[in-house]
Amino acid sequence: MLLLVLSLACFGGAVFVAGELVTYPGRLKERAIKRARDYGHVKVKTSDLELLRFRERVLAPAVVKLAAIPLKLSPKTTVESIQAKLLAAGVSQRLTPQTFLAIKGAATVGGIVFGLLVSTIGSIAFAVVLMPMFGAVGFIACDWFLTMRARARREQVRVDLPDALDLLAVSVEAGLGFDAAVAKLSEHMEGALVDEFALMLGEIRIGESRQTALKKMADRVTAPELGSFVRAVVQADQLGISLGRILRVQAADSRMRRQAAAEEKAMKAPIKMLFPTVLFVFPAMFLVILGPAVINILRTLK
Repeated sequence: MLLLVLSLACFGGAVFVAGELVTYPGRLKERAIKRARDYGHVKVKTSDLELLRFRERVLAPAVVKLAAIPLKLSPKTTVESIQAKLLAAGVSQRLTPQTFLAIKGAATVGGIVFGLLVSTIGSIAFAVVLMPMFGAVGFIACDWFLTMRARARREQVRVDLPDALDLLAVSVEAGLGFDAAVAKLSEHMEGALVDEFALMLGEIRIGESRQTALKKMADRVTAPELGSFVRAVVQADQLGISLGRILRVQAADSRMRRQAAAEEKAMKAPIKMLFPTVLFVFPAMFLVILGPAVINILRTLK
């Protein structure tokens, strides 16, 4: 019985393989004809199509209208200035100027609506005060966030610059060109400074001169140390000075500046700690120290 089952299974497998081999040329031809017929046509899912229509009909006009609000409230604001701020903050790849303006407009409208909701518990005068106030907070908050992001990024660049210049100097002294040294730097380091160097290298590769790309990088990051490095490299290119020596000097100078900035922050720390100490620590200390004495005095007077 078992032998009969195995025989039938082998016979069925042989018939299946034979059928596949016989029909393979026809199936191959049919597949080629279908591929040629469908060439140039993209299949879009119904959900993706509905999402695309929703973006085109609802989101795109809403973004345009919201982006117009900050431009009307602040006529001096331009798309170029917003783009420069986004580049300085390092978010230009994730946010376009129009998107940022739309977020700013949405924050302004949201602040006004929030002020209206809060003012429902009070009078009309209360609403007149709160609505513009919360709208102004929403309008200013986006610019404040961008400014803080750019400041933090600038500080990170100042901290990473000496180590990056040391690596560039070692690479140049080993025989690499400046562009190859920057590419090597991008492989071994991370952070805002490396992103700026990578962007500068990309601009050079698409046809920008080295001086122009370096000056654009200095304009994006307004750090004095980076500006000094850019000027030194530009002068070295123009005068034919050894680039390795320039990089060594710039690395030492930026390291001294970083140390001086750290010492300055350390000297400012006691003054900054004075106000929280007076407001929060001293009252608690006085309460703990003088509280029992005051209680004893009041008991004695009774």
